[in-house]
Amino acid sequence: MFETLIQAILQQVEQPKKDLEHNLRALLQEAVSKMDLVSQHEIERQRQALAQANLRLDQLMQQLEALEQQLKDK
Repeated sequence: MFETLIQAILQQVEQPKKDLEHNLRALLQEAVSKMDLVSQHEIERQRQALAQANLRLDQLMQQLEALEQQLKDK
């Protein structure tokens, strides 16, 4: 008898807990989806692309300086 009563009470308590957990998960998921987040992989990929772009820019600057020097020498 007491065991049945305890089980009934636990079941009644468990359902609101599940509902609350479900609602909190939904709210958190919605909040995170609204944030402008990127993965660590994407950050690293962008960092590598920037490094390559900077390297290419340096090469182009050297070529420009060489061409300017050629024009001055003529």
